Amino acid sequence: MTETPANGKEALRIADLHAWYGESHVLHGMDLSISRGEVVALLGRNGAGRTTTLKSVLGLVGRRTGTIRVNGIETVQMPTHRIAHLGIGYCPEERGIYASLSAEENLLLPPKVQEGGMAVDEIYQMFPNLKDRRKSQGTRLSGGEQQMLAMARILRTGAHLLLLDEITEGLAPVIVQMLGRVVRKLKERGFTVVLVEQNFRFAATVADRHYLIEHGRIVDMIPNAELEAKMDKVREYLGV
Repeated sequence: MTETPANGKEALRIADLHAWYGESHVLHGMDLSISRGEVVALLGRNGAGRTTTLKSVLGLVGRRTGTIRVNGIETVQMPTHRIAHLGIGYCPEERGIYASLSAEENLLLPPKVQEGGMAVDEIYQMFPNLKDRRKSQGTRLSGGEQQMLAMARILRTGAHLLLLDEITEGLAPVIVQMLGRVVRKLKERGFTVVLVEQNFRFAATVADRHYLIEHGRIVDMIPNAELEAKMDKVREYLGV
């Protein structure tokens, strides 16, 4: 279930990962591997451990044990700021847009974690809506525009491993399609993307592989080409 595709080196390797929030034991021996340049979706019900997996990569949980390697570097004992500087960008479900700042001020706020981040003009080419709304306050942006801004913000930082949590939730279909185009462009540019998604139909348009998660562990890995044939299993684990 944790086989790595032959193309490219590992961007992320997780082995026997356990994670806790206080006394709550959420991840129970998570194992997965993602190659550089891949787009991989983590699918499962709410509470299955998908978001906790992303947070564990950055050390944003109470406690974690096991192995997490980012580009071959073991990070379980590292503090979050050092992990981020290995080139990780995290787009949380709550987006974290500062209401009192303009869209462009929000965009420029995060510090660089590595060299080679996208220039603002490049980002505006990818997200033309944000260029039009660059002087608007965060509170005046639509949900879709806030999601674009949350994604755009991490592209400036130089991150090349992107952890995207429920980026399509609650958004209109036209915005979801646009975000799909963005993820595919990022893949073409060599980014590695890990998506937490409830919307498996969206995931099928962008992901190379899908990990099914239940009760804090991987229960199956499905290449995208096999997803349609295994939809009964996907629906069973997603409860749809």
